[in-house]
Amino acid sequence: MNLKPYCPVDIPLKIIGGKWKMLILWHLGIATKRFNEIKKAIPEITEKMLTKQLREMERDGVVHRKVYAEVPPRVEYKVTELGKNLEPVIDALCCWGKEYETYLVRDNQVTGR
Repeated sequence: MNLKPYCPVDIPLKIIGGKWKMLILWHLGIATKRFNEIKKAIPEITEKMLTKQLREMERDGVVHRKVYAEVPPRVEYKVTELGKNLEPVIDALCCWGKEYETYLVRDNQVTGR
């Protein structure tokens, strides 16, 4: 990854930006999960995209992939310590999302949209 940011916020956006990574991190922040558990929690994501996003987050050090020596193989994903440092950011975005939802409901009631 090219870490020459235009501004300091560029680095985290490259690591956790996009449509799915924050959702994946939020679900993994709750508990360690297997691939199919993540897929079930985010049904709109394709398997190909989930695989891509997990690989990128593993490469960037925010998700750890553990393969168990079993037949059939078992693979689990969990948030790393570095990834756990994103929890306040994710929590803040959740709070902002709730406030924004309230704003939209209030605005729709006032304007009749």
